[in-house]
Amino acid sequence: MIHVTLVPTPVGNLSDITLRALEVLKNCDAVAAEDTRHTGILLKHYGIDKPLVRLDQHTIKDRAEGVLEKHPRLAFVSDAGTPGISDPGAELVQIVLALGGQIEVLPGPTALIPALVLSGLPTQPFTFEGFLPRSGSERKSRLQALIERTHTSAFYESPHRLTDTLEELIKLCGPERQVSITRELSKKFEETYRGTLQEAFLHFEKGVKGEIVVVLSPAPVKAVNESMDFRELARKLYQDGLGTREVRDELIKAGLRKNDAYVIALELREASG
Repeated sequence: MIHVTLVPTPVGNLSDITLRALEVLKNCDAVAAEDTRHTGILLKHYGIDKPLVRLDQHTIKDRAEGVLEKHPRLAFVSDAGTPGISDPGAELVQIVLALGGQIEVLPGPTALIPALVLSGLPTQPFTFEGFLPRSGSERKSRLQALIERTHTSAFYESPHRLTDTLEELIKLCGPERQVSITRELSKKFEETYRGTLQEAFLHFEKGVKGEIVVVLSPAPVKAVNESMDFRELARKLYQDGLGTREVRDELIKAGLRKNDAYVIALELREASG
């Protein structure tokens, strides 16, 4: 029976690994990793001697099934953090499930949550974008959606693309939007910079190293038309035969916030009934 365990590994400080993660690594048939040399350092540090197999984004489709046949009790680790987030772990899960195997995911280190909390920005709700596309229409649409959200957004970025991304964000939503940038989490030179997009660009324009999490503040909520009687508008729309969803959408078009529009639409539907 195939049983694959996704094992979170430290994003920096090797002491951040859990006791349960070490137990799984010691008792599995083999350890599959994005980079066997990188993972080998971790295993050696903890005195774990297990076969190491490379399964990265370039090899996982062709090699995964054969690896699972040879090592049915497999532990999978990414380069750092929790596998399955912006790495081949997600694809491995799909392969195992398709083969009728079992998946276990251990709780443990991740760069996302510490960076989100460190930002000081609202944490509920938030959207995680992973790594943004490098170019093209998909990147443009993802960036546009990101800057329009009225809740916090977070994404991973590489050091050599950070300033270019900050420049794009400045052009799209202005230099005063608040941002938090965390790099090198749990390492000696850990840093969280909080400020405007323009300030962050100036801070990092001379170069930056390390793994990076960018947390962007929510877009300002558009002011509603306070002179309009939205309840009266909802009554008229119901009298015209519109349904609840249509009434809600018309209230939003008139300038009401989405949640408020939903509440009024429900309230007036009951009153009109």
